[in-house]
Amino acid sequence: MSFTAILSGIFEGFGVTATVTLLGMLYAVPFALAFGILQYFTRGWRNMLVTAIIEIWRSTPILVLMFVFYYTLPGLGITLSGITVGAMTLGLHIGAYGSQSVRAALQALDRGQVEAGFALGLKRRQILWSIELPQAFGAMTPTFVNQFIQLVKGTALVSLITLSDMTHRAMEINQLTFDPAGIYSALLIAYVMICYPATIFGRWLEKRTVPQGRGNREL
Repeated sequence: MSFTAILSGIFEGFGVTATVTLLGMLYAVPFALAFGILQYFTRGWRNMLVTAIIEIWRSTPILVLMFVFYYTLPGLGITLSGITVGAMTLGLHIGAYGSQSVRAALQALDRGQVEAGFALGLKRRQILWSIELPQAFGAMTPTFVNQFIQLVKGTALVSLITLSDMTHRAMEINQLTFDPAGIYSALLIAYVMICYPATIFGRWLEKRTVPQGRGNREL
């Protein structure tokens, strides 16, 4: 089997990989923003509760989360599709890390800007949405791009809950041809072909959103 044919066979699973990635982002971004802002604003037991939820998602291996939701919930009468379980677990896991980027970016801002907002008669919520978040977005961008790439690579795990993604297709082809070196080399190249353009886009986006000389060094 030629290398080109192997690569073509692997890309037959691209639809599943792309679907899990895009749906995963729909879970990751709102989770990161909501819990990052909540952790920034809350104090006392509310902050402890928010932190505990974040740590549960950060501390548990993604594969364990997938197995729990895919194999345990049906026993409780709740059945989720493999796509839903893969996107949700990957997205919330990545979102938990993203929440720390949001919190750190907000905490790194000059507090004088908040005081200036109050002096202008703005409410705390208006200061957050009109002053703090737009500036923090620049500091979050490099980290969010890295987490998007982590999400793409993490989709390889959905092959273990029976989804026919690119990694699953590679395993199927290997069972027919018994050429692991060629097949998994092709799989490596396939992921690089997907992730490298995302890296280039991230660098382009970073140049347009991060203030010069700042980068993400404050995170």
